[in-house]
Amino acid sequence: QVQLVESGGGLVQAGGSLRLSCAASGRTFSRYAMGWFRQAPGKEREFVAGIDWSDSRTYYADSVKGRFTISRDNAKSTVYLQMNSLKPEDTAVYYCATRFARHVEVNSYEYDYWGQGTQVTVSS
Repeated sequence: QVQLVESGGGLVQAGGSLRLSCAASGRTFSRYAMGWFRQAPGKEREFVAGIDWSDSRTYYADSVKGRFTISRDNAKSTVYLQMNSLKPEDTAVYYCATRFARHVEVNSYEYDYWGQGTQVTVSS
């Protein structure tokens, strides 16, 4: 069993920053790909960013490229999402997820475990 716990969400003004954390437990964290997804009210869950386990290669949705940065600390079994220059359209519940594979995938059904989510609200 794998447990993922997100933290760091909150309310921020447009142009501000937040850093989300996702702490993992239950298996060898360093050997699997991690992803961040988000879901806004009335919308489907969408890929935001991901990081491979082997070489920590990173991937981003076009909508967040240049503003968000994903990173991982294998010693702490934690993945981070640094979000800068936030926009009102970034408002959503943010989820971290892990898949039993080396590489990131952008489809949510490819992921095996999910956190409970953390709310990010960006005011204009």
